[in-house]
Amino acid sequence: MPSCCCLLGLGFPSPPSALRILRRRMASRAFQLRLNPLTGDSEWLVVEEEEEEDHHPTPPPKQLLATTSYLDMLNDSARNRAYRRAIEAAVTDPSSRVLDIGAGTGLLSMMAARALAAVGGETRGGSVSACESYLPMGKLMRRVLRANGMENRVKVFHKRSDELKVRDDLDSPADILVSEILDSELLGEGLIPTLQQAYDMLLAKNPKIVPYRATTYGQLVESTFLWKLHDLHNNEANAADGVWLTPGEMERIVSVKPQQHAMQCDALEDEIRLNPSKFLNLTFGNGQIVIVRPISRYEQHEMDMFMLLFHGGYFNWILLGQSSTQLLLDGRDNQVVRGRNADWCDHWKQCVWFMQGKGIPATEDQVLSLRARHNQTSISYQLNINDEACDRSSKGDHLTLLPERIALYGDKDWRSALINTIKNALTVKSSPTCVVADDSMFLALLISSMSPTSKVIAMYPGLRDKGAAYLRSVADANNFSIDQIQVIGKRASSITADDLKHKKVNLLVGEPFYLGSEGMLPWQNLRFWSVRTLLDSMLSEDAFIMPCKGILKLCAMSLPDLWRSRSSLKDVEGFDHSVVNETLGACGCLPGDQQGPCLPYYVWQCGYTKKLSKVYSLMDFNFSEPIHSCFGKTKIEFSHDGTCHGFAVWIDWVLDERKSVVLTTGPDNRYWKQGVQLFSKPVEVNPGKSVMHVEASFDPSTGEITFSSSSTTCS
Repeated sequence: MPSCCCLLGLGFPSPPSALRILRRRMASRAFQLRLNPLTGDSEWLVVEEEEEEDHHPTPPPKQLLATTSYLDMLNDSARNRAYRRAIEAAVTDPSSRVLDIGAGTGLLSMMAARALAAVGGETRGGSVSACESYLPMGKLMRRVLRANGMENRVKVFHKRSDELKVRDDLDSPADILVSEILDSELLGEGLIPTLQQAYDMLLAKNPKIVPYRATTYGQLVESTFLWKLHDLHNNEANAADGVWLTPGEMERIVSVKPQQHAMQCDALEDEIRLNPSKFLNLTFGNGQIVIVRPISRYEQHEMDMFMLLFHGGYFNWILLGQSSTQLLLDGRDNQVVRGRNADWCDHWKQCVWFMQGKGIPATEDQVLSLRARHNQTSISYQLNINDEACDRSSKGDHLTLLPERIALYGDKDWRSALINTIKNALTVKSSPTCVVADDSMFLALLISSMSPTSKVIAMYPGLRDKGAAYLRSVADANNFSIDQIQVIGKRASSITADDLKHKKVNLLVGEPFYLGSEGMLPWQNLRFWSVRTLLDSMLSEDAFIMPCKGILKLCAMSLPDLWRSRSSLKDVEGFDHSVVNETLGACGCLPGDQQGPCLPYYVWQCGYTKKLSKVYSLMDFNFSEPIHSCFGKTKIEFSHDGTCHGFAVWIDWVLDERKSVVLTTGPDNRYWKQGVQLFSKPVEVNPGKSVMHVEASFDPSTGEITFSSSSTTCS
């Protein structure tokens, strides 16, 4: 997945949006900016740096690293094996000086140190240096090095690679560079600027580079599902409900973010048609970075890449470019191929790039011209037909959203549920004062257009001025006066009676959707409940609140691919990694009933999955009351044989008090992430014999839900 910041040599998978890393150093400590999901407020967490002589350091806090992809990477045996072979092939000179950028747990550094020892490097001046800028990871790496007796064979630097200096830090320029600062898109973790700076400042002439080369592959495909993820305008037209987020000539005023979107495309195998083609070569060796770009008119030997032979005849539209990666590690035969039908892993996915509008019509044997471009951290694509480029430009006041939010806004059933609920509420509210508690564009437009005498106050804590500019642009098209609506761009804790003109709130509504929170756990959208509580004194006695309730649901699941990628570590290519299990939130072979954290996933993308039980309700959140602690428990009876690895958990949003309109965010809905709680050990279950008890508690001070479970088998 793309990194949240492009720091040179950062080399770690991006943390969740709830933990925005804005690192600052003061003496021997680093500061992490943590976002409170219920309030939107931020707080600084202090991570102390251990002293060099401290052989019993306090492990880094679990919550800092358990939500990253390190564990999944270390469970990728094909990746680990290929890197080991490539490093052993590169380290042949006993005087080799090896630099590992973005060292993580130190696996590649230890591989280099072992290879160096095998050729006599310990007595011939060889050395290994590891650069890891993320302090919690650097602390964990030192523990791994000690566990393997490598603490004196690998020199660790808690710095970015552009902060390293030859002679001050490194005794001399390195002649071997190893790294794995690669994301699903290839360039998103700052690969190019990091390697270029290393060539200029840290490496000897003609260094050996691992990895040596990468090739991205892609295909143009047709897919109704993927079309829904980006073409909001035409999906709104199909809904035909009179509310326009993208009216008339402003069809691109709301668009999907123009980037590669990481996705497990195997899950779409039956829904798309593919034709693999080579898109881009990157060579890192020979002291330079060479990028081989496709050109606008292609030579005959490149024609198979761009001539799409559609055996089914005519395609209505070509929707996207979907890419995978082949990583050549050493210029020989050590490579890692990550594409469709490879062993499931979460740290390298495929990527989707969306074309404009409905897509491009294409006929059998037609040649399409595709340009691939790149900057320091990303690759973009432009499809041309008859030498005319598809224009992807957008004005400054346009909004860009993630694909799943685009699809939800265009979903006919979702829109209908909100429209009918608001319509019923407005029949009993005359000239209401309405507060849109979140970043919902749809609700602000809906209420303003349905009730000309209403006063709508949009809090828009994330959209702010962008949201105000958007509403001004689309007000006329939705037949309401912009004077009806006020965007205050504040968090609930900052709102006063003056902001509401001392009027009581008759309608308090939300989707709920908070910009930037899309990757969080489902219950972190209970921020709506926190907002409702802060506004309690400003609500009228008969205020209508939508949603009126949240229900925590769960379903027992078989998730073998996800379990494998999150399972506890011991031996990784000959190195003991058991010390990382607790910190990285591993499951399996842990002491007692200890289990890893509940993590957000699109369950439908988690490889092989199977539901083993019906859906159960676990806990209710009543938004007519101020926020408070909650507790729930249920007994799961299994409906299918299988191996239960854990359960998926989500929230169903009840829109009205009659419970007649419910929006579910469970695994059958592809537009929402669910929480996945993996067990400490898998459980074999049978219908009528196996029973599981699950308990959960909600802490309003942190916004977190904790789970506990136990299983029994009846004779």
